[in-house]
Amino acid sequence: MTTFTLADLTRATEEMWPTDTAESWDRVGLVSGRNDAKLRRVLLAVDAVRTTVEEAVEWDADALITHHPLLLRGIHTVAEDTGKGALLASLIRADCALIAAHTNADQPAGGVSDVIAKRLGLVDATPIVPLAQDSAVGIGRVGALPEAVSLRDFAERVVGILPATVSGVRVAGDPLRKIATVALLGGAGDSLLDHPTVRAADVYLTSDLRHHPAQEALEQSAVSGGPALVDVAHWASESLWLEGAAAALSERLPGVEFRVSGIRTDAWSFSVGARPEGQPDAE
Repeated sequence: MTTFTLADLTRATEEMWPTDTAESWDRVGLVSGRNDAKLRRVLLAVDAVRTTVEEAVEWDADALITHHPLLLRGIHTVAEDTGKGALLASLIRADCALIAAHTNADQPAGGVSDVIAKRLGLVDATPIVPLAQDSAVGIGRVGALPEAVSLRDFAERVVGILPATVSGVRVAGDPLRKIATVALLGGAGDSLLDHPTVRAADVYLTSDLRHHPAQEALEQSAVSGGPALVDVAHWASESLWLEGAAAALSERLPGVEFRVSGIRTDAWSFSVGARPEGQPDAE
């Protein structure tokens, strides 16, 4: 049986998610680890946080692949009394490498947004912002539903494909509006609210929509037309990618065990005070 090393894993991830397709501000690829280290077990997760690091260490994983980079923004210390330093120290002591595949994993077929489009059954889905060198690869997706549905029914369909979270699915728009064309972006997506492709869609599905950008987009829609908005939990939208990523890596590195973390790393624990549509505040 072939013995693989961490170098083989980094080559496989580079083939699947080339680092040169990541956004210029992103920090992807190998974060820590030795190229000659033997590779037997790899855990995949959306986030490198205490619970997923502990899961990797307890499973005796040789690598942890996360969607979100642990070191996305500059840091000046990895002291163990800091959150990031403590996580890195735990991984290094356990001889568990860390790899990040972020915006480079958002863009290709089988990437974060592409998986959401497929789960929703979109037809002829294409990137909202294609790469110059390959129009089939790029940020987000836009496509058509097989048949138009109401906004409420579309939102229910979104609920059905995502893991449950405290925040659920938030919707802005007429629940009876007919939805045929869907634009979407896994993860935070208010940067594309003004994109012409998004403005031309019937609905825009994404995460982390802030109050003012969302409100301004809705006000503009009232003047010149635009999409309804569907806001889902960030972790939930990106978690769908993990199973396919693990399967694709397993094909490239037969004999290595790949596991998707079952831990929910959505930041929110509970909510209070939410009210059904149309219900007035208590007096």
